[in-house]
Amino acid sequence: MNDHVALLVVDAANVVGSVPDGWWRDRAGAAERLRDRLAADGLPAGAVQPPTGPLEIVLVVEGAARGVAPVPGVQVVAAAGSGDDRIVELVAARAPGRRCIVVTADRELRSRVRALGADVVGPRAVR
Repeated sequence: MNDHVALLVVDAANVVGSVPDGWWRDRAGAAERLRDRLAADGLPAGAVQPPTGPLEIVLVVEGAARGVAPVPGVQVVAAAGSGDDRIVELVAARAPGRRCIVVTADRELRSRVRALGADVVGPRAVR
């Protein structure tokens, strides 16, 4: 990881679950579609004050989506337990001063990562 590259951490379950499009029938497929959208689009302009340089994208998956593979431009991290706890660990482990943006609508998770200095945007930022 490069300390000068902003980190975008995406709560896959929360983002996928934000739209009732039948994702529950194929959770892994829904996470793969999100991963592919992130690889193609990254963080769309206007979602948040955009990073001034490159962006490292990490998609955190859990449950039935744990088998989703990474693709160029998107690292996939499978949470062994709670996806929220894994996201907090990733945010806490980043280098001091490294910008971090978390994508989730989960109020408790938003509060936890903001306490660690992360910016937060909702699922619409990447949908």
